[in-house]
Amino acid sequence: MPEIKVTPLGAGQDVGRSCILVSIGGKNIMLDCGMHMGYNDDRRFPDFSYITQNGRLTDFLDCVIISHFHLDHCGALPFMSEMVGYDGPIYMTHPTKAICPILLEDFRKITVDKKGETNFFTSQMIKDCMKKVIPLNLHQTVQVDDELEIKAYYAGHVLGAAMVQIKVGSESVVYTGDYNMTPDRHLGAAWIDKCRPDILISESTYATTIRDSKRCRERDFLKKVHESIERGGKVLIPVFALGRAQELCILLETFWERMNLKAPIYFSTGLTEKANHYYKLFITWTNQKIRKTFVQRNMFEFKHIKAFDRSYADNPGPMVVFATPGMLHAGQSLQIFKKWAGNEKNMVIMPGYCVQGTIGHKILNGQRKLEMEGRATLDVKLQVEYMSFSAHADAKGIMQLIRMAEPRNMLLVHGEAVKMEFLKGKIEQEFNCYMPANGETATVTTNPSVPVDISLNLLKREMALGGNLKLVSSEQALKELGLNEHQLRFTCRVQLQDPHSDADTLHRIYTHLKSVLKGYTIQHLPDSTVMVESIVIKVSSSAEDTNTKVLLLSWSYQDEDLGSFLSTLLKKGLPSGLC
Repeated sequence: MPEIKVTPLGAGQDVGRSCILVSIGGKNIMLDCGMHMGYNDDRRFPDFSYITQNGRLTDFLDCVIISHFHLDHCGALPFMSEMVGYDGPIYMTHPTKAICPILLEDFRKITVDKKGETNFFTSQMIKDCMKKVIPLNLHQTVQVDDELEIKAYYAGHVLGAAMVQIKVGSESVVYTGDYNMTPDRHLGAAWIDKCRPDILISESTYATTIRDSKRCRERDFLKKVHESIERGGKVLIPVFALGRAQELCILLETFWERMNLKAPIYFSTGLTEKANHYYKLFITWTNQKIRKTFVQRNMFEFKHIKAFDRSYADNPGPMVVFATPGMLHAGQSLQIFKKWAGNEKNMVIMPGYCVQGTIGHKILNGQRKLEMEGRATLDVKLQVEYMSFSAHADAKGIMQLIRMAEPRNMLLVHGEAVKMEFLKGKIEQEFNCYMPANGETATVTTNPSVPVDISLNLLKREMALGGNLKLVSSEQALKELGLNEHQLRFTCRVQLQDPHSDADTLHRIYTHLKSVLKGYTIQHLPDSTVMVESIVIKVSSSAEDTNTKVLLLSWSYQDEDLGSFLSTLLKKGLPSGLC
C-alpha cells in the first residue's frame, strides 16, 4: 500500500526551528526551515545530516516551502541553501519574499556583528538564497513538476502567512504553518476549503488553551498600561517587528487619541518603517476594515507613536516602548529590560509565546534572579505581565480547522509535548493523530482512489445481479477468464537506397539510431532485427533492385509517437560515413 512519511527535523514536540520533511508519492518536500530562539550553538538550526551525511541537499529534495517570515520558520534558510547546499525551488508568498530577507539580515547583524559569531551565513548568502525563491499567489495551483503540485491558502497570523496543500496524484497533505482562526485588528481569519487531505499537519502552540474574548484582553491590556503610566512607570512591550506590533500599535494609538494621553510611545527603529511600508504595499492581505478605510486614513501611520532612540531609555518620567525581539533573547528589548528591571514602578508586558531558554520564558515562570552574560546577576523587580495577543490558533481554532478541511489523519507539530498529548487525546475520538518528536518518522498508509471508466449498462446489470463488482488488474482479469491478451501493433514500410548487404544495412541503422536516440533502449538482436523500446525493425532487399532496401517497422500503440518519428527519420536515408 502507498505511504506518506512525515519526519520533523525541528518543531517535533517543541516550539521553534520548524522544519518538517514529507515524503509523498516518491517526492520529498521540506516544509519551513527555521531557527530556535533558545539556543546559540549547533542546536539552533535543524539537523540536515538526517537527509544526507555528505553532499548537497538538491539531490534529495524536490522543493522547499516556507509558510511565513518568522525566524523560527525561515531563519535557517540561507544556512541550508548556501552553506549545506540546495539549488532547487523555494516557494513562499509575495509578502514573505519581500519581508524575509530583511528579518534574516537583522538576525545576521545581531549574531555576527554584535555577538561576533563566525560560522554563520553572510549578507551575500541571503541575497543568493532569495534568488531561488518562486513567489506563490493564494489559491493558485503551482506545478512543481509533472506529478507534484502545491496550492496556498490564507492563514491569518502575520502578513503573507499561508497554509499549503501538497498533492501527488490522489494523495495529499496540508501543512498549516502558524495560523489564526479569529480575525484581529489588521488581519483576517485563516480559511481552507474542504480538501480532505490524507494528513493535516497542524501547529499546536496553544493546544490546551481556549482564549477568553479578545475585547476583554484588549481592555485588560489598556488598563495595565494606563495604570503603570499614571504612577510614573515605564512599560516595555517586547514584540517582533511585524504582526503583534502593528496590532498593539493600532490599539494604543486609538486609546491615546480617545483619552488624550501625553506620555510618549516609542517603537524601536529600523524595522518599523519598513514593516509599515510592506503593510501598505500588501494591503490586500489585511482585513476588510483596513482595506475599506485605507483611502481616507492609513491605519499604519501613527500620530502618537514615534521612533525610539537608545538614549530615551534613561529619560525620566513615564513612557511606553515597543522593542524587538519579542522573547527578550537578544537585541534592543533585552537592553531596555536590563535597564528597567530594577524599578518596581516599571512593567514588562509579554504579548506572545516565549520559547524555553529565553529571558521571556524565565521571567514568565517567576524567576526573579537572572544570570546574564559574563556571570552577572540581574534582580527583576519590575512587574511582569503576560497577555496573550498571540496570533496562533487555540484548541477551539485547531478543531475548527479540522472540521473545515476534513482530513483522514492528523499530525501535530510546533507545540509542547504535554499539551500536544492532551489535544491528541481529543482528536483521536474522531481521527488517527500523530505527534512525532524530532528525528522520528510518522508513517501513514493511504488508500489512493483509482478513477475507472465503466459502461452504465454494465453497472446497472451488475447492480441488478447483487452488485458484486471488484477492481482487478488487466493481467489478473485475463487469467481469471482464461483469455490471451490481444496486442494491437502498427506496421509501416520504408524504402531506402543502400548498396550494402541486408545484415550490414541493419547494423548501419543500429549505429545511426544509437547516435540519434539518447536515453532509449536500442538492441541489435541475433534474429536479424533491431529493437527500439517496443519497436521492431527488419531489413530485406527488393526483388527488382538489391540496392533498394525495404524496412519493416512494427510498434505497439504505447510507442506510437516514437514509431512515427523513426519512420520519418529513416525515410531521409542513412548518413554517409556510417560503418
